[in-house]
Amino acid sequence: MEMPRIQIGVMGSAGGKMDEQVVEHCKELGRAIADEGCAIITGGCPGLPHFAVIGCKERGGLTIGVSPALSLQEHVDLYKSPTDHIDVMIYTGSGLMGREVIGVRSCDIVIIVGGRSGTLGEFAIAYDEGRPIGVLTGTGGVADHVDDFLPVIQKGTGSRIIFDDNPRRLIERCVTSFKEHPPVIRQRESSL
Repeated sequence: MEMPRIQIGVMGSAGGKMDEQVVEHCKELGRAIADEGCAIITGGCPGLPHFAVIGCKERGGLTIGVSPALSLQEHVDLYKSPTDHIDVMIYTGSGLMGREVIGVRSCDIVIIVGGRSGTLGEFAIAYDEGRPIGVLTGTGGVADHVDDFLPVIQKGTGSRIIFDDNPRRLIERCVTSFKEHPPVIRQRESSL
């Protein structure tokens, strides 16, 4: 049986000041995802994740957006989010927080770059569900503080966290780790 394409989520700052070097790192993340033959998943939002989408499309990669909106019009008008460079858009109608759960659960690997409160929530979901997480250090925000709050969590979930300041090397390390040690995602108890 052929394995499906690995889906890598890029979670990070959708707004605020965008440092040009961090923007380029995000584009390189996207290029590396495409070069590894993986698909990229984002929240369909602007900012750092969208720059990764742009980089992925430069290399002909598959791009997927998980929108908080119920429709294209709401995605663009209410959430002020882009549609360019996105091959597949999934409209959840779940709002920003609901979209985070769906987005993270759709990923095999989650990458954290920069980030504010939404990214922190996505990190928490990924960590709690035992997903492999890559952290692109040197990008500010949540990404540069994961080491500060990890000791406080004190919860073994099986999540493996890889830190690197080089976007291409981070993707390569995460994909290699995923292939060598596929995560064991805990099954939810059935109510049947």
